[in-house]
Amino acid sequence: MAKNVFGENLISCSTAPMTGFYRNGCCETGEDDLGTHTVCAVMTKEFLEFSLSRGNDLLTPRPEYLFPGLKPGDRWCLCASRWVEAYRAGSAPKVILEATHEKTLQYVPLEELVKFAAKD
Repeated sequence: MAKNVFGENLISCSTAPMTGFYRNGCCETGEDDLGTHTVCAVMTKEFLEFSLSRGNDLLTPRPEYLFPGLKPGDRWCLCASRWVEAYRAGSAPKVILEATHEKTLQYVPLEELVKFAAKD
């Protein structure tokens, strides 16, 4: 079983929309996940605009990739490097820590992630 940033079992990030590199609702990763889609983030207008400005359009549906297009409030498994880029630019979205894969800790310390913990 995959582990989260606390070393506990990874919980689902979202099934509506269905997220995850493997489109199973979880921010699981593996050798074939070159983008390391491990951060369960809560989308904001600011982050979606930031991502678009960096050439990654998360707003427009792409059915050929099973991608519905995102809106503020949606939970989505982000690439760890994109989250860090947004963090450095002051545009990082909140994070669901229990649904964020432990591999994320190779990119950002837990202490920083905790500062962005989403409140349910």
